Amino acid sequence: MEAVVTSHKPVEPAVPARAALPEQAEAAIRGAPEATRGAAAAPGAAARGASRGLWISSTYFAEGLPYAIAHKVAGEFFTAAGASLEIIGLVSLYGLPWNLKFLWSPLVDLHGSSRRWLVGAEIALAVILLGLAAAADSGALGLVAALFGLVAVAAATHDIAVDGFYLQALDKDAQAAFSGLRVGAYRLALLAGALLVAFAGWASFGASFAVAAVGLALLAGAHAVGLPRPAAAAAPPGAATALPVDRSPGAAAAPAAAARGAAGLLRYVEPFRVFLRQPRIASSLAFILCYRAGDALMFAMSSPLLKSLGLDTAARGNVGGVGTVASIAGSTLGGVLIKRWGLARTIFPIALVQSLAILLYVALAWSRPTLPWIVALVTLEQFVAGVGTAVLVVFLMRRCVDGYKSSHFAIGSALMSVSATFAGSVSGYLAARVGFTAFFAIAFAASLPGVVLSRWVPRD
Repeated sequence: MEAVVTSHKPVEPAVPARAALPEQAEAAIRGAPEATRGAAAAPGAAARGASRGLWISSTYFAEGLPYAIAHKVAGEFFTAAGASLEIIGLVSLYGLPWNLKFLWSPLVDLHGSSRRWLVGAEIALAVILLGLAAAADSGALGLVAALFGLVAVAAATHDIAVDGFYLQALDKDAQAAFSGLRVGAYRLALLAGALLVAFAGWASFGASFAVAAVGLALLAGAHAVGLPRPAAAAAPPGAATALPVDRSPGAAAAPAAAARGAAGLLRYVEPFRVFLRQPRIASSLAFILCYRAGDALMFAMSSPLLKSLGLDTAARGNVGGVGTVASIAGSTLGGVLIKRWGLARTIFPIALVQSLAILLYVALAWSRPTLPWIVALVTLEQFVAGVGTAVLVVFLMRRCVDGYKSSHFAIGSALMSVSATFAGSVSGYLAARVGFTAFFAIAFAASLPGVVLSRWVPRD
């Protein structure tokens, strides 16, 4: 689970107005008096905003749903199957494709378009989920585990395409203005994941995966027809270009082939080189790695904790759904706060509050409260986590350089997920050894380096 504009200028359209208005309407606006021109243009601007909001919401919902399946639903599946804490913790290894997606992210920039990759990945996910639906209720846990892995690979590739498309289709003001919406839509998909768990408790996991497959297939069809077609971004100044190849009649074939190979290698490496040449990149990398480490530990053992408190599969899905609604509200608030006060004024206090919220799970594990208190504490923690996610998303967007936005956001979000994968994979072993109360206290301690680093990162 992937940068702030502090300007308060009106959001400009990502494409010229000529592309958005019929020719006759545009001519009428050009010929209208200045006083009436804005009134005529306002409906068009509103329509463009609504259209943007629709595709941003649908693409980020489609991004969040397979992530929820590979993480939350997979963990619930193995929890319901009676797996040990160690095995449930190892479900975090499904995060490896998100850790490694930067390795193939240049392919999205260099071959085809992010739009085509987006639609193709959604079709692949729908097919894989149909296979998972068939296998889930068969008792073939090895096959189910393998199919979850395929979901993770396809979903990580889909992430690259969706984030790249967002960055290419919108200018910087619009990227910041819609940051709360994109995070909210993503979190809404996590809510859908929680509802899939609740539905599995009522029906079966196979039925839940079938519903998810149909949903992604419908989204793929809608996106194939309705997504805009942004112009390809130019490479940034100073970027490496293809090496010249000697095409004279006497030129040897082998040197020419070698030159083409070297040019291809340079094109592949260039996004990484440009990313690493940004100012204060060392502190940025450390912050990205550490910011969600404590949350990752906490999240990996949240379902086993709730199960130990007496909540069955359906109840855990319902509690998770309420918490996800709170996280959507938090992410929306986070986007508003960042847009109003800027990253420089919000990043540290939000990081600090996000860290302190982990102590709510310490209280849960220690006091073992009744259901109303469980719902209240989970909801509050998820609200704060939503605010914290908005900060990280905007920070990552500001690390993306024109011409390599798909690659750069993939690099940043992959690094962000490294801590989630590592922390989650050891969480079961740690919780089994020290108990839930001490485990969540350790998760709080793991969040503190990110708070400290938030004072040292670039804030533009």
